[in-house]
Amino acid sequence: MTPPLAVPKVHALTGAGTLFYKEVLRFRKVSVQTVAAPVLTALLYLLIFGHVLQDHVPTVGGLGYSSFLIPGLVMMSVLQNAFANSSSSLIQSKISGNLVFVLVTPLSHWAWFVSYVGASMVRGLSVGVGVLLVSMWFAPLTLAHPGWVVVFTLLGAAIMGALGLIAGLWAEKFDQIATFQNFVVMPMTFLAGVFYSVHSLPAVWQRVSHLNPLFYLVDGFRCGFFGISDVSPWTSLGVALASLMLACGVCVQLLRIGYKIRQ
Repeated sequence: MTPPLAVPKVHALTGAGTLFYKEVLRFRKVSVQTVAAPVLTALLYLLIFGHVLQDHVPTVGGLGYSSFLIPGLVMMSVLQNAFANSSSSLIQSKISGNLVFVLVTPLSHWAWFVSYVGASMVRGLSVGVGVLLVSMWFAPLTLAHPGWVVVFTLLGAAIMGALGLIAGLWAEKFDQIATFQNFVVMPMTFLAGVFYSVHSLPAVWQRVSHLNPLFYLVDGFRCGFFGISDVSPWTSLGVALASLMLACGVCVQLLRIGYKIRQ
């Protein structure tokens, strides 16, 4: 009797690595749109807002406004592009129908999570580094606490990558992704203290700002450069870790049950 053919098992790390590489390659193929364009947008923000508001917006610690603005723009770029990568990738796969080729693979929900969120972090970090490199020529920057810079960059990219994956799972068409991005992500990032110190706001709006988890990412990240912040970086770290656990927990659970991808 002829023995049955052995079906090779796909190692979890090999499968996740392949999907991760595919996701990174996806945005690298159109890097002018996915990396260069956001860098240019952030540079325009710096040139316009930095010039117009230089003498009109109070900052913390007497920093020049352009110097104050650069870390906020870097973090905003990281957050928005990490979200855009995972959300756009998944919704494109769902609409085009090629998601089935990933579904038939023996990949666990953890492999999906690591691959999509990991690739989103790579894109967010790539854009953030690009924004930092082109903007540091326009205003002086210091690096008071490099550890905080690294920690809050990674946390922010991971949180928004997971949130983008949640949005991609929920959405069934591009309009829904655009709605999520325009009415949730954009307001949260713009109102996170990117362009101003929350101490310059009325008391009621300061309290509202403290309800925005992205505020703590921006504030902690800025503290890494200048050593000054609106709140303690340890408080920001606690909020960021709680937000990460919540976003990742929801994302992994939705992937585990195959929410809106196994119909």
